[in-house]
Amino acid sequence: MPKIPALRTISLLSASLLVTLGATACGPDEDDAGRTESAPSATAELPASLTSQKLDWQPCRAPSTAQGAGAKPGKLPDGTAWECTNLKAPLDYAKPAGDTIDLAMIRAKAKGGGKRIGSLVFNFGGPGGSGVATLPGYAQAARSLHSQYDLVSFDPRGVGNSAGVTCLSDKELDKQRGETHDLAGTAEQNKQTAAACAKKSGKVLPHVGTESAARDMDLMRQVLGDAKLNYFGISYGTELGGVYAHLFPKHVGRTVLDAVVDPTQDSVQESLDQAKGFQLALDNYLAHCVKTPGTCAYRSPEDGRRQIAQLLAKIGKQPLPTKSGRKLTKEQAVLGIAETLYAKEAWPVLSASLSHAEQGSGDNLLMLADSYLGRDDKGHYNNMEPANAAISCADTKQRPTLKEVQAKLPEFRKASPIFGELTATGLLSCTGWPVTGKADTPEVSAPGAAPIVVIGNAGDPATPVAGARKMAEKLGKGVGMLLTVKGEGHGTYGVNECATKAVNGHLLNGKVPADGTVCS
Repeated sequence: MPKIPALRTISLLSASLLVTLGATACGPDEDDAGRTESAPSATAELPASLTSQKLDWQPCRAPSTAQGAGAKPGKLPDGTAWECTNLKAPLDYAKPAGDTIDLAMIRAKAKGGGKRIGSLVFNFGGPGGSGVATLPGYAQAARSLHSQYDLVSFDPRGVGNSAGVTCLSDKELDKQRGETHDLAGTAEQNKQTAAACAKKSGKVLPHVGTESAARDMDLMRQVLGDAKLNYFGISYGTELGGVYAHLFPKHVGRTVLDAVVDPTQDSVQESLDQAKGFQLALDNYLAHCVKTPGTCAYRSPEDGRRQIAQLLAKIGKQPLPTKSGRKLTKEQAVLGIAETLYAKEAWPVLSASLSHAEQGSGDNLLMLADSYLGRDDKGHYNNMEPANAAISCADTKQRPTLKEVQAKLPEFRKASPIFGELTATGLLSCTGWPVTGKADTPEVSAPGAAPIVVIGNAGDPATPVAGARKMAEKLGKGVGMLLTVKGEGHGTYGVNECATKAVNGHLLNGKVPADGTVCS
């Protein structure tokens, strides 16, 4: 198999791509193993040169290739222009007066007549997603919040334009994605990639973990002039929010965590749950399509699972041709399928893409896989995948061996005949990584923090709903307030009316939904 990461907790599938595909969419010390240690916990006071810095807001330029490229953001419907700047932060929080890095930020100042509450900082997940590139596209969903908040986001350290991690060239990535290897070959390929990351980004790799990103957010809060951090975290952004609450419980403002990562699971458990989650989402798609005339050609959900498995096995033996001249591999086909399961609105795209593949065309599924992997139509990759690996491997201490992953394969295949093998392969992502990880699981307990709304969706493929319950428990009694949605897809705000109303009530009016609230 090619070097493919574990299934992420964020989709890059854009509305424009849905339309294209025919859907209607809305400086460290080395340890004795030759690896550097991830940045330690730090409590040193930050210098005034950082906490009192003045941000130079300017009109935003178009996103860079590392951020995902595209056009520069246009004004909001109310005429508000997007502004961008850089925030200086310590490279190493244990040495706050030492080297600094620039963190790219974006904002749209509050407008709409309501009393301004302050800044509302967003993180959209990944890890590795560019907040600077993502927020303008999310602003329509957050239009009610813009009336009283400056909408703010940023590229976390290691991501996009914030000391973005770089590893392989576009040509090297295309070569990897187009090749097929067994597990041993994948492990060797991962080691080669890790060596390239160390060569090109070795200075920042020990300092891109979630704890450092949480400290960046508290510095951001101070520089923005907010007494407390008002925060909206989605997907991996929920883990970041939980870590922030643990480190700075007295600084927690109005906070929402949507599509929640389970803070009690290590990387193996998380990957296994993701395999089950994506299989559940696929089964829900199949149950829907067989009941909807003209949606798909399957006679039953069981028939659909069987035909999809047979199609993938065929592609594994003979990759499908595409008009671009590139071939669609089995692993790319699985990623293409996964990309459509983050939102129910993408199910028609899945039906069309599977139909085209059955007819011998890999074009649609390859386009979806490219979207997942951050490759644009010019063959350029954003830095989502290297950033994802760098942040994940800085956070987790787990480094499963080849033999351990081979032993896990039957369990993963049983969990999901479609996604199990790919998610098991993702366990090798940190093999040979030059930085040792921080812990098995993140610490999110936040006694004394203000109430945090924690939202889980029953049909979420990437962050199964059980993770929201565990996050609410770990945040602590009176802090984690659980809201469960009986729906499909990854994330609920702007999709489910009940959840959206609850979030707006909390963020705009300070009204906390009752713990255990359920939205249909």
